[in-house]
Amino acid sequence: MKFVVLAGGSGSRLWPLSRDLYPKSLLNLYDGQSLIQNIYKMVLSLTNEKNILTVTNIRQVENIKIQLNEICNNPTVIAEPISKNTLSSIAAALHYLKGKKDEIVSILPVDFSVKSTNALTEAIEEAKLAAKKGYIAAIGVKPSYSEVGYGYIQKGIQRKSITPVVKFVEKPDLETASEFLKSEDYFWNCGIYTAKISVLLSEIEKFNENIFDEFSKEMFDENNNIDYKYYEKLPSVSIDYSVIEKSDKLAFVELKTEWNDYGSWREIYNNSKKDANNNVLQGNVISDNIKDSFIYSTKELVAVSSLKNTIVIDTEDAILVCDKNRASEINKLVEKIKKHYSEVTQIRKTVIRPWGIYTCLNKGKGWLTKIITVNPQHKLSLQSHNHRSEHWVVLEGCATVVLEDEIIELNKGRSINIPVKLKHSLQNKTDKPLKILEVQKGDYIDEDDIIRYEDIYGRLVGNEK
Repeated sequence: MKFVVLAGGSGSRLWPLSRDLYPKSLLNLYDGQSLIQNIYKMVLSLTNEKNILTVTNIRQVENIKIQLNEICNNPTVIAEPISKNTLSSIAAALHYLKGKKDEIVSILPVDFSVKSTNALTEAIEEAKLAAKKGYIAAIGVKPSYSEVGYGYIQKGIQRKSITPVVKFVEKPDLETASEFLKSEDYFWNCGIYTAKISVLLSEIEKFNENIFDEFSKEMFDENNNIDYKYYEKLPSVSIDYSVIEKSDKLAFVELKTEWNDYGSWREIYNNSKKDANNNVLQGNVISDNIKDSFIYSTKELVAVSSLKNTIVIDTEDAILVCDKNRASEINKLVEKIKKHYSEVTQIRKTVIRPWGIYTCLNKGKGWLTKIITVNPQHKLSLQSHNHRSEHWVVLEGCATVVLEDEIIELNKGRSINIPVKLKHSLQNKTDKPLKILEVQKGDYIDEDDIIRYEDIYGRLVGNEK
């Protein structure tokens, strides 16, 4: 049995913490680990890494691989050239696995957790039995409250060990969701689908004519990246809307454990520990007379007074304030932001890297300043730049700088110039964090002006520092 993990979304409903270039799948939102690490460990309890295929976006692939390499040796990751929603992601994964068309595959989203892995195993096994009979098994969980941001599945009456799906209902209004909560027949749709590879391929082609005209095993290069030409004409639609809701081969399977979704700030709030006033306060927060709210600060002090059912998310370059009960609608707001301030939907000023973090302080025409923090016993890749020079000033700690064939030790207060096109690397060989001020100057200063020669994180091809 194969497992496909979908990890290519931008996570716009978790903006401003989640950005296009560092989305929710990479964020530490679950017990100190990222969502991709959580779901991968969960699937590893069901099978081995050879049977797991992760689908992501080319802009995220290197960070996904870095995080997965922390928990397994050789993860298989395919990268889409652009995001086209889940239909294209699943279609690409199925074509990668096409040679095993009679094998069963389970499709899983990246943004959920379960209380009992044994219960998930039981649900997958039941779904597998239905898949062997030619069905597409959809897994659902009993609602615990009235949620308008989820899709629902109505199950039918079981016949010959198969429970049919009557219908899907996508994001109902509050009154309808409350009725579903009282019913024994309605379940939250977990977005987990299990079927034979051949059945899924057939159903996709049945409802999406000509979608596979350009698809083939040859669409993947030696790094499992997909060329843009295969995606440029594809529709941007979900597998749920384009296939699952139309198919007559559906079976329902219940997941009998607590299931948590991490798709919006309300879900993050629901899954977090509350204080006496039912608030979740994280970071530098001072509050007075607030109830049922989620206040999150990554850096500066946030002071709030006399609020109820409110979400406040403060990052270095953006602040979100919204009604907690309407948090699932943030993606509409993000689309508006993209039209006027697209950069704040792409990447945060503070960017997490495997060696530490950097924060962009200011940027002008031909220059950029950063604070770079390198974790103890870590180092950046040996690299060069074709268009920019850099000037480093040590603010805290001791830096080991490799500049061409020279190794230079710099203590607090010392600085060094890194000329254009010279090979260089920044290292922290101490047991304390290293912090430097970096000033970039040149006619082109974007992050893709990097040529790597050595990298302990396996990023010799990529565009992140």
